[in-house]
Amino acid sequence: MPHIAAPSIDPEWKKGSAELLILSLVEGAPRHGYEISKLIEQRSQGALRFHAASLYPLLYRLEKRGWIKGLWVEKAGERRRRFYRLTAEGAKVLATQRDGWAAFVRAMNLITGAEHA
Repeated sequence: MPHIAAPSIDPEWKKGSAELLILSLVEGAPRHGYEISKLIEQRSQGALRFHAASLYPLLYRLEKRGWIKGLWVEKAGERRRRFYRLTAEGAKVLATQRDGWAAFVRAMNLITGAEHA
């Protein structure tokens, strides 16, 4: 049986949705960077990947904006990790971004005919 390649995702789409992805993942529970990276990869079934070189600068920017808060945690026998949680301001931004994303997807579907296929 021939292998059918999965459609590729434009890197620009990933850049445009990165904040929404991260804010969504830290909404339910504090998470460290590696966990965020792995969840993105798992939940997207491998279609999206964030490497440390792009993920950590984004986490720092979100923290600087006050949308997430990082806290160093040390556990016996493990290296220390910085866990990020959503702030009240971040929750407001997340709600706005989710609404915007839903409107964007609806508009794209109307234009491209994806809903009618």
